[in-house]
Amino acid sequence: MTIVKFEDIRVLDYCWPGTRAWFEHHGLDYRQFVRIGMPAEQILATGDAMAARAVEAAKRREANE
Repeated sequence: MTIVKFEDIRVLDYCWPGTRAWFEHHGLDYRQFVRIGMPAEQILATGDAMAARAVEAAKRREANE
């Protein structure tokens, strides 16, 4: 299972205030995300293109670990 982490968002140069607002808009727990990450499926369920890019970044990171 792919876990999207804050570092994946940083690689994409998404700003943290915008990311936090995005999580709040979608009813997702931003603090949990920052602490431990969030399953890709949960982020993809938003249907948002930015979410899909974050999941792809997470998959690249995991492939390189």
